[in-house]
Amino acid sequence: MQAASSTRSRQTALITGASFGIGREFAKFFAADRYDIVLVARTEDKLDEVKRDLESAYGIEAHVVVADLADPTAPEAIWRAVSEKGIRVDTLVNNAGFGGFGLFHESDLEHELRMIQVNIAAVVALSKFFVREMVARGSGQIVNVASTAAYQPGPLQSVYYATKAFVLSFTEAMTNELHGTGVRAMAFCPGPTLTEFHARAGTERSFKQIRQQSAVDATREGYQGMKKGKGVVIAGLQNRVLAFGTRFAPRSFSAKIARKLQDADYPH
Repeated sequence: MQAASSTRSRQTALITGASFGIGREFAKFFAADRYDIVLVARTEDKLDEVKRDLESAYGIEAHVVVADLADPTAPEAIWRAVSEKGIRVDTLVNNAGFGGFGLFHESDLEHELRMIQVNIAAVVALSKFFVREMVARGSGQIVNVASTAAYQPGPLQSVYYATKAFVLSFTEAMTNELHGTGVRAMAFCPGPTLTEFHARAGTERSFKQIRQQSAVDATREGYQGMKKGKGVVIAGLQNRVLAFGTRFAPRSFSAKIARKLQDADYPH
């Protein structure tokens, strides 16, 4: 195995979906705390840009791994790539994910199966590969980016909301299982956030109607919560109130509210 080029006095964070939005902001927060970074996404030129910015601004070392998490073989390939470089991952941030929009009986099955692969299967696989190493050495942390969508059904984004419910439940269970191992897991649940996500999902009009956090503000809450050892962090006071409120409302009512919010983007 090749020796790691980064100084071991610095810890290393691996972040998926690191080329924009919350993933890129997580990379900045870790770098500011003197972590070396492994940047994972599909687009090499974007990752190279982030790498240059981080190394110039913070004096850390950033590594680029180009991978498409819609490919079921990608998680193991990522794990092998960092292992072969001798990089020990102290924090894994499973941030990569995407959404979709439309009535389920009209939407594209292939798109939704890719969504499940990225939002669920890749999260599970990457967590599995890295958590074993973390538990063996008695230290490490995993941050899985869920969403406030995890707290309710989401008509017109039914599969996306369901994937985030999985991530939240999975991470909460893992948090319990890891107690006493020296390893921590946290689910980060941002609400509507000013990133490229809505443009890609086709929900720009709907979410312009409501207040959205900036990516940096939302990520700051997640990062600070991680440092405090929290198991779940919901970004934004309004989002925390709404997520708490879903515990008392019938789920059919929550579904109606979500549908009403997103109807602006649905062609009637």
